[in-house]
Amino acid sequence: MRGGGPLGLAGVALLLMAAAPWAGARPRLAAPGDQPRPSVVLVACDSLDGRLTFYPGNQTVDLPFINFMKRYGTVFLNAYTNSPICCPSRAAMWSGLFTHLTESWNNFKGLDPDYVTWMDLMQKHGYRTQKYGKLDYTSGHHSVSNRVEAWTRDVDFLLRQEGRPMVNLTGDRKHVRVMEADWQNTDKAVNWIKKEAINLTQPFVLYLGLNLPHPYPSPYAGENFGSSTFLTSPYWLEKVTYKAIKIPKWSSLSEMHPIDYYSSYTKNCTGEFTKQEVRNIRAFYYAMCAETDAMLGEIISALRDTGLLKKTIVIFTADHGELAMEHRQFYKMSMYEGSSHIPLLVLGPGIKKQQQIPNVVSLVDIYPTMLDIARIPVPQNLSGYSLIPLLHGKAENELSPRGPRPSWVLSEFHGCNVNASTYMLRTDKWKYITYSDGHSVLPQLFDLSDDPDELTNVAVKFPVIVHSLDKILRSVVNYPKVSSSVQEYNKRQFISWKQSLGQNYSNVIANLRWHQDWLKEPQKYENAINKWLSQSK
Repeated sequence: MRGGGPLGLAGVALLLMAAAPWAGARPRLAAPGDQPRPSVVLVACDSLDGRLTFYPGNQTVDLPFINFMKRYGTVFLNAYTNSPICCPSRAAMWSGLFTHLTESWNNFKGLDPDYVTWMDLMQKHGYRTQKYGKLDYTSGHHSVSNRVEAWTRDVDFLLRQEGRPMVNLTGDRKHVRVMEADWQNTDKAVNWIKKEAINLTQPFVLYLGLNLPHPYPSPYAGENFGSSTFLTSPYWLEKVTYKAIKIPKWSSLSEMHPIDYYSSYTKNCTGEFTKQEVRNIRAFYYAMCAETDAMLGEIISALRDTGLLKKTIVIFTADHGELAMEHRQFYKMSMYEGSSHIPLLVLGPGIKKQQQIPNVVSLVDIYPTMLDIARIPVPQNLSGYSLIPLLHGKAENELSPRGPRPSWVLSEFHGCNVNASTYMLRTDKWKYITYSDGHSVLPQLFDLSDDPDELTNVAVKFPVIVHSLDKILRSVVNYPKVSSSVQEYNKRQFISWKQSLGQNYSNVIANLRWHQDWLKEPQKYENAINKWLSQSK
């Protein structure tokens, strides 16, 4: 699309008719020497709730190209982020390793720039590679506020670190390209497909990273505030079915889990919100998802127009979800479904069509899957497992060199807006969440089959299940030790940062994202930090 609207319904219909020369093919990837290796396109967006890709979440907004991928490919019903925040989640996807193994503790601390990713290996093994848009998996990025908030999460204070979540309608019914930077990167990827990829004699792997549907910055809240504005145009808002929008139930502030209360407060969500405000925030978020879907559509259309779709595997996913006011929070940084459940759809040669896979999977599985597609030997030290057996409809317990895929996924979080390291083990119907050292903060257990909105913590009711899941978790990660390491890292980093500022320290720390609260009682908050720094572990 160049300036006009994205592919309309007629275009989708054309795609459906011409879609899948491989649709009836036997679901397998060719054996070595059998036929050429497929090309791969990975479109990774930011903050898309995976529950929108299947029923009933898909009733709220029209996502024609996600639906196209479901019709001619496979959707994973239980795909999760390995860390619900931008940089650490992407570090897991590009490394194939859990967060505690790469020590990607926050948005400032990801992979080293020279880390060997799956794309590097594919290039080494004869693939042409191309990347556009948001990568965000290496260390050293994001705002100073972001990292300082993460480092000081153990300090005994409560400060709002975000603008209050709000909506903003821009343009008219003809305003399509709201997130212009994402559209420009999509244009670049489309041009590359039409001018470069079409002429290649070797297979290619193309990556497109989108910022949407991540909320936008909130300049109304003053300098240094975060991204709490859900922005869209009437064009996209019309794709949303308002009557299907669910207004989430909230616990009272006094009944909230202590970690949730800290998150809700620091995200500026403990004030009063009307139902209409909450409904609008959710509607605008869904509209932003519709704009994201249209960019995916441009890539699929370019592949179809060039005849490349029949020999290309297309993968669509996100780094994490978006709470959109569930549990009295927006953003991510939480193990609740809105934040941790991600989309994962795959179509292409050898991929079963109209398949819905219930197995739990996660972003670390992308690395071995990419190597499997490229027929590159998969290292045995990875945290993830190839998705190819599942995509081909093979039995879950079919033997691989590493044995069967585990029946659980791990997610962990060590960054800002949460005042304890958090670990989530998701298996069959259970979600187990534990914090810090495992005993100083109450754990949570949710039965997702009976309580999909995660409103009732049944950890006390099912101590045997808690014990069993905690045992599995500890066999994967010594989480009390990791939590302690993160606390030491945070203090070390903060001291180094403070020393680097010299006499400017008081002024700089007062004017970070929390400035509206800090400047009311600056000495009180500096004293709280000094007390934290003076404490041994």
